[in-house]
Amino acid sequence: MQHFGIDLLSEYGTDGFPEPKRPVVNPARRELDTRRRSLQSRLTRQQAQYAALTLHPEADQAKVQTWEQQKATLVESIEQLEHELSEVKQQQSETAKHLPWSELPEEAKFKQLAPSRKRLLDTVKMLAYRTETSLLSIVREALSREDDGRALLQDLFRQEADLHPDESRGQLEVRVHPFSNPRSNRAIEPLLEQLNASEMKYPGTSLTLTYSLIGATQN
Repeated sequence: MQHFGIDLLSEYGTDGFPEPKRPVVNPARRELDTRRRSLQSRLTRQQAQYAALTLHPEADQAKVQTWEQQKATLVESIEQLEHELSEVKQQQSETAKHLPWSELPEEAKFKQLAPSRKRLLDTVKMLAYRTETSLLSIVREALSREDDGRALLQDLFRQEADLHPDESRGQLEVRVHPFSNPRSNRAIEPLLEQLNASEMKYPGTSLTLTYSLIGATQN
């Protein structure tokens, strides 16, 4: 989803939930978990602010009064947050993490994705990943670190390109804009050469796909 957006190729179909007794996350517990994290974060910040006020200011009565007021305000706020946090923790201990789907409130019940569509999308994702892995074996040879290969391919898939159809020659040329890093350009060139050697046709046409890197001879 992050790199290919395969899920966007098709709308989601939904289906009824087939297992009413299957445990699912309790929305009430999830809400309490979110509230607890929020309170804990606020409490930590205010405790840090209070710790920063431990040093007594200079012997200036106005500053001393301001310092004491700030500390008193923080103490009151910290005590309130600690009280709220304690209540939330108690509620968490009394609230189940999971419930059977049939026991969910009506407004919290949901449908599952249509299984056939999910299987199709999962298959397309798997094929896209395996294709990327095959391409990786080509560009990896020109890179010093193997880990750079997949990142380079993903950058290539997002890279801008110009399309130049030429029906007289039966070609659809894809002119890829170069990368800012010459090393990346050199790693991509062998891949484009192999793609050209495959003489693939653009789907639905008689045009052969050809790939080139703009300004490649200058790198």
